[in-house]
Amino acid sequence: TITKMNLRSFVLLLSLGASNAFSISNYRSTTSRSSALHSSFASDAIKVGDAVHSLRGETIVIKYGGNAMTSPELSKGFCSDIATLQKLGMRVVVVHGGGPQIKAMLEKVGVESRFEGGMRVSSEEVVEVAEMVLCGTVNKQISSGICSAGGTAVGLSGRDANLLQCEKLLNKDGIDLGNVGEVKAVNIDLLDDLLDLGITPVVSPIGTGIDEEKDVAYNCNADVAAGRIAGELKASRVLFLTDIAGVLDKEMKLLKELSIQDVNDLIEDETITGGMIPKVTYATDAIQLGVKGAFITDGRVPHAVLNEVLGGGADGK
Repeated sequence: TITKMNLRSFVLLLSLGASNAFSISNYRSTTSRSSALHSSFASDAIKVGDAVHSLRGETIVIKYGGNAMTSPELSKGFCSDIATLQKLGMRVVVVHGGGPQIKAMLEKVGVESRFEGGMRVSSEEVVEVAEMVLCGTVNKQISSGICSAGGTAVGLSGRDANLLQCEKLLNKDGIDLGNVGEVKAVNIDLLDDLLDLGITPVVSPIGTGIDEEKDVAYNCNADVAAGRIAGELKASRVLFLTDIAGVLDKEMKLLKELSIQDVNDLIEDETITGGMIPKVTYATDAIQLGVKGAFITDGRVPHAVLNEVLGGGADGK
């Protein structure tokens, strides 16, 4: 694992370039680090260099939510991470949630809501509040934060330029979820145009209806939207930031790499249960849509995005 000091130091070197006065000779003459630490730094630097080389010009989609979004410190670090990936030549799309913020506003304005099968039943009133919160306050805080960190970002609603085109989601148990949408198509031309300009699109998961329902707003699951966007863009990687360490085995040890068949087997033998099932399902769906790698990442870790994207070298392992 790359240490925070080593990772941040190396990214700093890449950002500043060769003209920076920080040189190998200065490094050696001003430090008392052991040769083992020198070796560790070199190893980490090689990994990061390999990752940057393999991902420069590639598209990475990141679903942003959970504690990484509600903690001011983690939020600031996330925005800094996105700005850094931009500077290193990567094309980054952010898709965000905002469940706690929606809940707080619903309570504030006195609109009742409930969950069925882990999904919020979205009446027109609920969607109106969700759109106000997600497309307004939350979306602009994220895009502004990335810009403040030195990046370039534009906040978008899924309704803008028909970015997320949806149909009403039919619950498998026959429960009417209201205006909950299933993403059927993505306006990737809009996203590609922005990415070609070096701009990170920050997408809120409020979609628009299709044909005669074009004026209908749909509340979409942010994980599903991120996976679908990644698949349509044929992204190199998609990251899902969560509030857990990742997929654990029955001894509660982290499983670092899984195939689609592994995931199916682990669901079958009930190693993967409960709320982890939809998370791994979104990841496997993205792979089946053409994404090269899907990562479920602990967003509670500071600079989780940089550590995940750059810390695993060229293959992300």
